[in-house]
Amino acid sequence: MSIGQIRNTAPTGAVGATNDRKTQASPKQATGSAQPPAAEESATVELSPAASVLSEASQDPSFDQAKVDALAQAIRDGKFTVDHGAIADKLIGNAAELLGRAGSSH
Repeated sequence: MSIGQIRNTAPTGAVGATNDRKTQASPKQATGSAQPPAAEESATVELSPAASVLSEASQDPSFDQAKVDALAQAIRDGKFTVDHGAIADKLIGNAAELLGRAGSSH
């Protein structure tokens, strides 16, 4: 289901900052009128900074749904194999990169 283009109107301030607009009851609402308030033609939805980041991540073109589906099917069929050597090489490379960054920041 798609709801259309998401527009980020989140404030750039701190996460959890309160919205300046406050809901105020109209005089008719305050007196207990039986009529419900009139619906607005459109509404504005504001995303928090965290929701904005998640929204942008979901539109990442590097995500390949077909590849994910193929891997999931291979796992279900018991045909997925793990390349332990490749994983070890990546872990060692990542550790070396992190240690290199940690050493250069001091």
